Amino acid sequence: MTVAIVAAIFCAITCGAIALLHAYWALGGRIGKFAALPEQDGKPVFLPSKFATWLVAIALAFASLVALRAGDLIYSSFLNSRISHWFCLGMAIIFLLRAIGDFKLVGFGKKVRGTQFARQDTLYYSPLCVLLSLGFFAVGFS
Repeated sequence: MTVAIVAAIFCAITCGAIALLHAYWALGGRIGKFAALPEQDGKPVFLPSKFATWLVAIALAFASLVALRAGDLIYSSFLNSRISHWFCLGMAIIFLLRAIGDFKLVGFGKKVRGTQFARQDTLYYSPLCVLLSLGFFAVGFS
């Protein structure tokens, strides 16, 4: 297996799992929901609507399919190989920007620390975004 195929499988499985988690939250699930929301003064900074949560779930599911297509693991007449590679590069940039953050609440550059979200973000969310960024770059440039 090539690096691009391994990266495509990693990105597809990870984005697919996170898409399912967002769908669970959009359907009313509560487990883990508040650990995924930035907080300040003990309260979430925002509460995403069900519609917004569904949009994130759909975008992540699409990213999963794009990774599989760009890695030539599935065929799609809707999404050709060239377009899927460009989408992968776009996803790589999006995940890299998410890892860097907004220099306030999310990402490695965040200033708010000590909250449950900040700890999870530093240990899991931002490093995962770096890995996804690298994976999508690997698939996009293959």
